[in-house]
Amino acid sequence: MSSSIQKRNISMATMKTSFFSGSLYNNGISHSSQVQSRRCYASASDLPPHQEIGMPSLSPTMTEGNIARWLKKEGEKVSPGEVLCEVETDKATVEMECMEEGYLAKIIRGDGSKEIKVGEVIAITVEDEEDIAKFKDYQPSASGTGATEPKETSAPPPPKKEVVDEPAREPEPKVSKPSASPPSGDRTFASPLARKLAEEKNVSLSSIKGTGPEGLIVKGDIDDYLASGAKGVSAPSKGKVTDAALDYTDIPVSQIRKITASRLLLSKQTIPHYYLTVDTCVDKLMSLRAQLNSLQEASGGARISVNDLVIKAAALALRKVPQCNSSWTDDYIRQYQNVNVNVAVQTEHGLFVPVVRDADKKGLSKIAEEVKQLASKAKENSLKPQDYEGGTFTVSNLGGPFGVKQFCAIINPPQSGILAVGSAEKRVIPGSGAGEFKFASYMSVTLSCDHRVIDGAIGAEWLKAFKGYIENPESMLL
Repeated sequence: MSSSIQKRNISMATMKTSFFSGSLYNNGISHSSQVQSRRCYASASDLPPHQEIGMPSLSPTMTEGNIARWLKKEGEKVSPGEVLCEVETDKATVEMECMEEGYLAKIIRGDGSKEIKVGEVIAITVEDEEDIAKFKDYQPSASGTGATEPKETSAPPPPKKEVVDEPAREPEPKVSKPSASPPSGDRTFASPLARKLAEEKNVSLSSIKGTGPEGLIVKGDIDDYLASGAKGVSAPSKGKVTDAALDYTDIPVSQIRKITASRLLLSKQTIPHYYLTVDTCVDKLMSLRAQLNSLQEASGGARISVNDLVIKAAALALRKVPQCNSSWTDDYIRQYQNVNVNVAVQTEHGLFVPVVRDADKKGLSKIAEEVKQLASKAKENSLKPQDYEGGTFTVSNLGGPFGVKQFCAIINPPQSGILAVGSAEKRVIPGSGAGEFKFASYMSVTLSCDHRVIDGAIGAEWLKAFKGYIENPESMLL
């Protein structure tokens, strides 16, 4: 072996699913977990052979992760199958288990470490126990390889030479170039980005001293000015009045909320949304639900909610109008044979969308039982990938839980439709005879469509089918 360090990539560990929490968006594919790790060999003058464990990439959207906690301590022996630590990703919290026997020599990123880039070294393992002490002060290199090469290895600076032949030069004074001299002494020079930031923050450029070339005001000067608290002396522009005595609290953003935000932004920016709204009479639906719940209570089964009936109606409508059970790609439209309905669930950890698979083929009792279990898992932050991946359509209900009358939901990529369900309300409608009136309960629903996949007529056809099942719920039992 040469004296230089040699490395090769190996598979050191796998991810064991645990405490999974589904993010708002998924692409319908379960991704295998990969750990970035290296085994490093070194000469006698360097560190002994060791393994560097890097932050793994556990989903296509993950760029960084957090260390929830280490279950092994430095110096402890690790065996195949034992859990090293829990890693919080953009979609889940997972347990990282070891596949090789050795010793945990050094923990680079400890409990609670945040925003660790994918590939960044988080720990070191060695094969021999006596090598542990040699990694006490170990720090990974900036390149992420972890090799602690001494800085002295770089070429030493050339020795200073005494200049005897050349006469000493007087330092030339720094003279500003007059090429961009202002026509008047009151003009202020600033970069376009600095001007824009100053305008947004109501900062007067005349009160800032530039540090750029020829005294140019740059963005950093504006940032420093704002950080110094001098914004209060700047003259407000455009009639805006600034309040320097605002009280606020900065709330940390979780990985799940970050990815939710990015996917929501991507959806609204890249998918041509349009919306269709209909009112559905739910009198018969409520009557059927009451009858079914009497049977459920007698048999000890889970109560059936209005949302369970909505999920079933949506699934049957997708079976009848399969164009809405599709996804857009650049080259083709993928139409799914399975009808898997995601159900939006709000928790203190964020918004989750567990999936009811083959909802068109399941009975109402089975759907009610699955939704109850999935919602409980979501609130406990213990969803697994199979609980939220692979959905083809989404239902979001803000009517029953929150009394929202009507709203428009954002499409869940790569799906092409999402149904927003409002609350039911009693209305006065004409009766059968002249001058007769009666009461009826109506529920508003809005279908958000991807116009690349679902044309207006197709969306209307789906809503017609959905409304038919809601207003004639007995047909869902056939």
